[in-house]
Amino acid sequence: MDFFKEALYLHEHLRGKIKITSKFDVRSKEDLSLVYSPGVAEPCKEIAKNPDRVWDYTIKSNTVAIVTDGSAVLGLGDIGPHASIPVMEGKAMLFKKFAAIDAFPICLDAHTADEIVETVKRIAPVFGGINLEDIAAPKSFEVEERLQDIGIPVFHDDQHGTAIVVLAGLLNAARVTGKKLTEMKVVINGAGAAGIAIAKLLLCVDNKNDDLCTPVREIILCDSKGVVHKDRTDLNDQKRQTLSYTNPNNVQGTVYDALNDADVFIGVSVGDLLKAEHIKTMANDAIVFALSNPIPEIMPEEAYKGGAAIVGTGRSDMPNQINNVLGFPGIFRGALDARAKSISPGMKIAAAYAIANCINDLNRDQIIPSSLNEAVGYRVAEAVFKAAKEENA
Repeated sequence: MDFFKEALYLHEHLRGKIKITSKFDVRSKEDLSLVYSPGVAEPCKEIAKNPDRVWDYTIKSNTVAIVTDGSAVLGLGDIGPHASIPVMEGKAMLFKKFAAIDAFPICLDAHTADEIVETVKRIAPVFGGINLEDIAAPKSFEVEERLQDIGIPVFHDDQHGTAIVVLAGLLNAARVTGKKLTEMKVVINGAGAAGIAIAKLLLCVDNKNDDLCTPVREIILCDSKGVVHKDRTDLNDQKRQTLSYTNPNNVQGTVYDALNDADVFIGVSVGDLLKAEHIKTMANDAIVFALSNPIPEIMPEEAYKGGAAIVGTGRSDMPNQINNVLGFPGIFRGALDARAKSISPGMKIAAAYAIANCINDLNRDQIIPSSLNEAVGYRVAEAVFKAAKEENA
């Protein structure tokens, strides 16, 4: 099948992939009086007296805004708000399918963090959560940080969703190989939103839940210029801040230098970066997550040729697909049900363990649930709900 040609036909034929439907069929004047004037005045008055009742009387309790400026759409780059709509519609479909959440694309013609933050604050009353999507770094970091006080969860899926599913996969890869997370040296190539979020979660930075926290021993973060180390003068603020918890030995050089004796490689960067010879320099039973799409940093057969024990990619046509859809629907489902005001590190780690524990028959080609496993979202939701209530998030 030519997926590109068929997808173009599908989108034109459907004129978009989602729609709004009514929960109540208006068939009479009495029905009209209930859903609109005069009956609608009563819930309005109740909400005016107690704003928290908005969760009981409106769509807020089950609605998420998918907010983007189209500046970093996966595989496409800065294509702008109009061209990003099909991607955000697809995201809305996944929210509905895997967590029964009503989500809607909010694609902003905005160019600065100030514009995005101000807009989200103004539209927040109708939504129970905000999923930030495909916003370029470092702007994405600033936007998310500045929106943490608006009273509903604001979650940048490109950062935290990726990190959560990577952690889930790594937990199970460790079980298969017999390695311990606390003894692992991890190299992350890609120091943008996803790479930094992965580093933070694998080291449990800022996490207060020690019962769930299982930090790896060491992380070396790399970008397009090589290892991120303290002697570099070209680092932005976000990369420099990572040095407080990464590269404790101030390793310098290229990503290939960093790979020496590493237990894990995680790529969120560019395709065709590595060859079998590079994997041979890693520790025995190396774990390789090559997540660049559509071309991984290294193809599975090449990684196995180099001695890798387990390989995961971002592709659905290969084993061990590390896909955000395993995370974000259940995370928001749990957060909405708990009426959480934010998504804490403890909630993220609980989500990762829930995803990992959905696999019973662990093996080299099955360390992560299928992206189409509809049970995963609800297992994640249950774990996130519990963590939110325990933390009073």
